[in-house]
Amino acid sequence: MQETANRPYHHGDLRRTVIETAMAMLHEDKGWQFTLREVARRAGVSHAAPYKHFPDKAALLAEMALLGFDRLHKALTTAKPKKSNTLRDEFFAVGRAYVEFGTSNPGLYRLMFSAEAGKAADVHLSERALAVFGVVTEMLERGQAEGVLRKRDVRGGAAACWAQMHGITMLTMEGLFQLEKVGPDPLDAALVTLLEGLENQAVNS
Repeated sequence: MQETANRPYHHGDLRRTVIETAMAMLHEDKGWQFTLREVARRAGVSHAAPYKHFPDKAALLAEMALLGFDRLHKALTTAKPKKSNTLRDEFFAVGRAYVEFGTSNPGLYRLMFSAEAGKAADVHLSERALAVFGVVTEMLERGQAEGVLRKRDVRGGAAACWAQMHGITMLTMEGLFQLEKVGPDPLDAALVTLLEGLENQAVNS
């Protein structure tokens, strides 16, 4: 099969075509059990074409995961209130946006935190993944500087925020964040509890 047989692409677009096709398959199947051969067939390119940009499936999955972090970073930064001056409003907006991203993109979200996405350490310590963590650390640093949050290790606070948001996202995706167990508005209730643990009570009381 010629590379241009079913889906013509302009010179230089092969990499994008392979990624977009794999992303579509991930979205449809909610998993990444596909092979590079199947991606090539779906994209209408030769079986060897994906290897021009990705030496193996793990490399493709790693790039897809990094694109997921790019999109998550955009979702979090876009969610920040434009006219609000309170850290509380920003904290809630970012927390809700995180869970919304994961539950709206379950296959991609699971891939981002999977061992199959190349070397997990390489993906999660990349600038693109760290930018997401940076949204939280910057918010916490600003809150401490303003005296709204207690002075403590920012990375520890960010880790607590990340762990809670990730857990809520996964539970929601699995249908386990149930009203009968966690009550009404469980996300906001969890965010309140988390924020109150970070706040400077002398200022906020």
